[in-house]
Amino acid sequence: MDRRRILMVAAVVVAALGAALVFVYAQNAESRAEERFETVEVLVATQQIEAGEAVDVALTAGKINLQTVTVGSVLPGATDQGAVFKGQVALTTLYPGEQLLPAKFGAATEVEASSTLPIPDGLQAISVDLGDPQRVAGFVNPGAEVAVYWYGVDPQTGQNVARILHPRALVLGTGSTTQVATTTTTDPTGAETVEQLPRTLLTFAFSQKDVERTIFAQRNGELVLGLVNDKSQVEAGRGVGLQNLFR
Repeated sequence: MDRRRILMVAAVVVAALGAALVFVYAQNAESRAEERFETVEVLVATQQIEAGEAVDVALTAGKINLQTVTVGSVLPGATDQGAVFKGQVALTTLYPGEQLLPAKFGAATEVEASSTLPIPDGLQAISVDLGDPQRVAGFVNPGAEVAVYWYGVDPQTGQNVARILHPRALVLGTGSTTQVATTTTTDPTGAETVEQLPRTLLTFAFSQKDVERTIFAQRNGELVLGLVNDKSQVEAGRGVGLQNLFR
């Protein structure tokens, strides 16, 4: 009889524990469901924000805005209060859709000085200012390879010549700042026409020797790019001038 009573009590306890576990599981599931569907607003980058860019400037430019996200996707530190970032700058590059976190902002003196360019080992980054026709405008992007041609005076003949300078050069980046160069042409009647040509900075990866060659070539002539791929055939040679233009 005592044994039967003990078994009944044990069964009641086990049933109670099972009910409690089911209740706890149901509560957790309900909480997870609420986090899945409940939303809040947080500050998010809507455009790329560069390292060193002031928050106030980014706000004025429309690069930061409030965005509705689910509670479960809110990152620790994310906020909807712009005052948290007042007077600060981005310490690293932020990309569209990225939530603003206090850890990624600070004083201008805290900005990392290290280069973000993916410079291959042993090479250096150098920027060259080129016009649209000279840089195959609209088709040269970071990671592309180009052939770099030089047009200038041949020191041996004293005549203008076009020849290959770098058969293949790696493009690291294309500048976002465009300068405008002004050229003036005169027709047979003597009338002058002023034309404004956009110029853009392109950044290449070169060895020290090729950096020196590029600097000298740009200062003593004109550089022109040719976009190449794996099947392009580019060979160094004597170049082309008036003496062999039609050969």
